[in-house]
Amino acid sequence: MYDHAVDFDKVSLFSGLHYASSFGVDGIVAGLVEAGGCDTNQIGCGGNTLLMWAARNGHSGMVKRLLGRDDVSPDKPDNNGQTPLLWAAHNGHEGVVKILLGQDDVNPDKSDNNGQTPLRRAAMGGYEGVVRVLLGRDDVSPDKPNNNGQTPLSGATHNGHSGVVEILLGQGDVNPNKSDSEGQTPLLWAAYNGHKGVVKILLGRSDVNPDKPDNNGQTPLRRAAMSGHEGVVRVLLGRDDVSPDILAAQTDLFGSDVVEGCWLFRHNIEPLIPKVASNDCSVSV
Repeated sequence: MYDHAVDFDKVSLFSGLHYASSFGVDGIVAGLVEAGGCDTNQIGCGGNTLLMWAARNGHSGMVKRLLGRDDVSPDKPDNNGQTPLLWAAHNGHEGVVKILLGQDDVNPDKSDNNGQTPLRRAAMGGYEGVVRVLLGRDDVSPDKPNNNGQTPLSGATHNGHSGVVEILLGQGDVNPNKSDSEGQTPLLWAAYNGHKGVVKILLGRSDVNPDKPDNNGQTPLRRAAMSGHEGVVRVLLGRDDVSPDILAAQTDLFGSDVVEGCWLFRHNIEPLIPKVASNDCSVSV
């Protein structure tokens, strides 16, 4: 079809070759590349290469074709430091992840500019298969934090992915009580977002402190109460090592116990905490 070299790599931002890679149109990519004159490592918008687009959209056939070329860099990051592997993990493309991990020059634990690893991205998305594949590598750290000190476990608890949480807790070198840079633990994130199942899993561990506050003195119980997660509040109050006094005594960000009590009342949490019942909820909040 092509009897002369086509200078498609001169096209800026997002070329036809990038479009073809993004949508997995293998025939077009094969034709253009084999015609010669195309740089298969050409950079599109955001610093994305052809391999990057194919990987992030789960086109395993395209990924294999591109990796079969000597002039393709399998671990080349975009402008944010995100590699093809990180994007494949982020979107849960287990097949592509396995293909990329088969390359000797792919770093499976490489962080992007924000310190996010492929494992943390997969954990945040709840992709259990990808998480298992990555944890099967000796060169992947299961507890590696991002620039904010947030680990794969904290990402999974934040989004309520109980299956991933259990997988990560099965790793001997994962600390379930590890705080991020703001002092927030995996339990606090789960409680704050109302993930009752994840809260129960974490509380089943002897190495998790159920009453550990963050840097602002917020405990899992208080975060759950202020967010209106009654089920989580009941679970936490069922523990002897969780103090309910934090709800009655500690002021909130507005500096008012009355405001605190009204929030609890509105969320139907107030009846669970007798000490808060006396607060005057006629105040507008």
